[in-house]
Amino acid sequence: MYVRDAKNREEVWLLDRIEEMGLDETAFRSRDYVVAIDEESHEKAGFGRIRIHKRDEESVCELTSIGVLPEWRNQGVGAHVIERLVEYAGDEGFDTVYSLTNASEYLAQFGFERIDPARLPDSLRDRLDTKQENIQPDAVPLRVAIDRFEVPGHLRGRFKQASAGEPEEPEPEEGPEDFGIDPDEATYKYDTGD
Repeated sequence: MYVRDAKNREEVWLLDRIEEMGLDETAFRSRDYVVAIDEESHEKAGFGRIRIHKRDEESVCELTSIGVLPEWRNQGVGAHVIERLVEYAGDEGFDTVYSLTNASEYLAQFGFERIDPARLPDSLRDRLDTKQENIQPDAVPLRVAIDRFEVPGHLRGRFKQASAGEPEEPEPEEGPEDFGIDPDEATYKYDTGD
């Protein structure tokens, strides 16, 4: 399993998954995303986005639209997507990253802390209002200093062993009993009497 930059050809796949998961696609640009890929099957397992907001002379970095496909959840995929996004934020010169989400407990394990909306930079305060009105009514603001971000060891181990969930059992074939027919007693229109 590894995390890489999204490719332009993955735009439709990303938009479909974002819609399926009810995530934020505001100002969508595929080049802002990273994608987690299984090394063996080459299946996409998760994704996330870094979004930079510039207002006047202030720039802030937000992590948003983070999603993991159901069959890949609870295996550290989301943790590594977030880790890559935080690395990119650091590469862009940011000391702090923000997230406006309803998954505050999940992000807390990496060092994210909830903050008062009044302490958000102006561009994110407006964005929080919009997000709460349109996408996630229970979204709250979080932030973490890049040098305090950490992926717990148990998530690192899971990521190394990640695999798609077990395929669903095929449904059993239906028989006459499923329709209330006793096959030993029933006669059929074309019964030859053998």
